[in-house]
Amino acid sequence: MTLHLRPAQFVDTPITQPDGTVARLAGGMQWFAAYEVIEHGTRRTVPVADVGSLGDRAAALHAAITAPRPPLQLGERTLRLDQPLVAGILNVTPDSFSDGGKHADDPAAAAAAGVDMAAAGAALIDLGGESTRPGAAQVWEGDEIARIVPVVERLARSGTPVSIDTRKAAVMEAALAAGAHIVNDVSALLWDDRALALVAKAQCPVVLMHSPDPKQGGHARTDYRDVLIEVFDWLEARIAAVTAAGVARSRIIVDPGIGFGKSLAENLALINGIAILHGLGCPIMLGASRKRMIGALDNEAPVAARLGGSLAMALKGAEAGVQLLRVHDVAPTVQALKVWRGLRDRALVGN
Repeated sequence: MTLHLRPAQFVDTPITQPDGTVARLAGGMQWFAAYEVIEHGTRRTVPVADVGSLGDRAAALHAAITAPRPPLQLGERTLRLDQPLVAGILNVTPDSFSDGGKHADDPAAAAAAGVDMAAAGAALIDLGGESTRPGAAQVWEGDEIARIVPVVERLARSGTPVSIDTRKAAVMEAALAAGAHIVNDVSALLWDDRALALVAKAQCPVVLMHSPDPKQGGHARTDYRDVLIEVFDWLEARIAAVTAAGVARSRIIVDPGIGFGKSLAENLALINGIAILHGLGCPIMLGASRKRMIGALDNEAPVAARLGGSLAMALKGAEAGVQLLRVHDVAPTVQALKVWRGLRDRALVGN
């Protein structure tokens, strides 16, 4: 097993720490003093100051983990990635697990909902025209395009940054032409054979999500030995393939794929250990909002009663340095992050 590093022993402020004993996480608001070193099935803790003794692989991971993430340029908007941002989920489907049907067949109302989320503090709107829940029917690309293009056009005219949540190259192409800025593909550009070349040509940012079966829909059960390491390695290989095809690493965002072909225990392990993904050198997107794992932890709470759990997941991600939090409930999440940010600001200057 290749060596992996997970940032650990987070500290409130570097001010009180001796020089060289803490490192800044991805140019953001978090500082940490040690790594959990995972190698050959064993785990041990090593101070940041000693990472140089671990070899070239560790040095490369350390450089990736501590390097600031370049901002995303989305049209006239610039998204700085030195603090957590919210991506608001907007579905124009009849059957999505959470808000299916709410904005179907009404592009004006859907776009207005997206503008409202942006006004509430969402940095971008993640628009989807096909449900990727388990068992969802596949949507013909023409229908998906008809659903999303009028909404993208309206959001683009309002100056709202848009990511398009799709697996289909034709839908990506139509959305980008209509004014979308980012492609968010739950198959990491593996479902449609045309998708990778299209994104490389467009030179747009892209979200690569881990999927155990990207060609089939993402919900196959996998016998993971160590889900954290296997998701990292899968994304590392996918980044290598995508960059080789001409997509700049600075335009790649990674997503561990919470809820896609993973058990409750595996989802929890991924979120607890998500800081390991900073070793990929890319911004991280976390999408755990309203997902079934929250219901599983709270007496099968229905989708509409999962706000508290969604906020807990978002704040857990923020604590681990996640840059993009994909959520349904924008205003409560933005407020939670503002309070979190206030606490961090105070801690950084000392109590």
